[in-house]
Amino acid sequence: MPSSHADLVVVANRLPVEETTEGTGDDARTTWTRSPGGLVTALAPIMQRTGGTWVGWPGKAGLELDPFTADRIDVHPVALTRQEVKRYYEGFSNATIWPLYHDVIVDPEYHRDWWTSYVQVNTKFAEAAAEAAPKGALVWVQDYQLQLVPRLLRQLRPDLRIGYFHHIPFPPVELFGQLPWRADIVNGLLGADLVGFQRTGDASNFLRAVRRFTEFSTRGSVATIKRRGRPDRYVRAERFPIAIDSAAFEDLAARPEVEKRALEIREELGSPDVLLLGVDRLDYTKGIRHRIKAYGELLADGKLRPPGTTFVQVASPSREHVEEYAELRRQVEVTVGRINGDYSALGRPAIHYLHHSYPAEEMAAMYRAADVMLVTALRDGMNLVAKEYVAARADLDGVLVLSEFTGAADELTQALLVNPHDIEGLKRTILAAIDMPHAERRRRMRAMRKRVMDHDVASWAKMFLDALATTPRTDV
Repeated sequence: MPSSHADLVVVANRLPVEETTEGTGDDARTTWTRSPGGLVTALAPIMQRTGGTWVGWPGKAGLELDPFTADRIDVHPVALTRQEVKRYYEGFSNATIWPLYHDVIVDPEYHRDWWTSYVQVNTKFAEAAAEAAPKGALVWVQDYQLQLVPRLLRQLRPDLRIGYFHHIPFPPVELFGQLPWRADIVNGLLGADLVGFQRTGDASNFLRAVRRFTEFSTRGSVATIKRRGRPDRYVRAERFPIAIDSAAFEDLAARPEVEKRALEIREELGSPDVLLLGVDRLDYTKGIRHRIKAYGELLADGKLRPPGTTFVQVASPSREHVEEYAELRRQVEVTVGRINGDYSALGRPAIHYLHHSYPAEEMAAMYRAADVMLVTALRDGMNLVAKEYVAARADLDGVLVLSEFTGAADELTQALLVNPHDIEGLKRTILAAIDMPHAERRRRMRAMRKRVMDHDVASWAKMFLDALATTPRTDV
């Protein structure tokens, strides 16, 4: 772990703080408050303690800011134009890389001008990191938007130890090979000393891509970078599964007002015998349509009957200006409307579909209220909702139905694992979760909670940074 002042630099697409405006007119005042999200939760305490720097985009196109300090974190803003946001972020990152890396659930788009913008923006981030980093610093680059930064930064600052963490899946070479710029991406990541992934399979896929699309060799978890007239350099690719601030979430869920709200939620839903819950960003990777389809068929089969059983699906808005996401919303809402038209009682819909974002307190109350949590992602790097549900259930009640295609399935093995593409299997698993004896629910939840509580987000960050700090530098 870094110990001296300002010797950790985090490079991420977004800054850890958001701009908010209080008041109006001449009295308006701009402040910066901490952003929500697991990455900020994990790294903000480290940054505050060490005085390191966070490099990122402030979230508004055309906003140019000098470095400043907010929430006791030194931030180094990277300005992006509206066109760069459209091509680098909305385009290449989220319409090319995101679908390709998530098993082509929707078709990726390949546009050369998007790639050009991705290179240009990654160069901006690398230059900003090179300027912000003191000599010999640890630099931790985050996620798929910045896959070229490690190599670009190494060219600018060979004195740095560079780590990269990949939060989403890394695809098998048969899919990754479709990308016209596949070798550029692999070589970009090989600029790091340590490349972290959520699952062992993702690290293996990356190492296979190294062998297939570069001239470099791998052995075990290490890729060897051969260089003429200079010592070889070694890049480690390993699994570092991300976690949550489990103790804080457990404490939140145990607050008297949250427990009271959990009871109120059940009462507002008509005090059902069984409450099923899904919580997701509205994204085609999350398997929302599959679980709604399974639930609708269980109603049609007469296996479940509202209002005795009810299903709440929270789908927070996501990328609504992107056509694939707008179409997903239309499909989900049409299906929900049909099921509710067929099976709802007066004032008691079979599905409560909530297209909103909610504060953490309300989510914790929903987790406490739910008998069965449905996490049916078609592909997910980790899925922290599953871990939040487990952390919230200090009462050892509740059942987690978890897609085997999530990183969380590697750790939460006492969940009821399911293939969400197998609708009949998903239906059987939902019924098994509802009918699970109380003693078995407690046994499974106790085992999952041990994992979630022992391996929290702080231990994840420490594990990665310790590994990076002990990686030898071969460029100096």
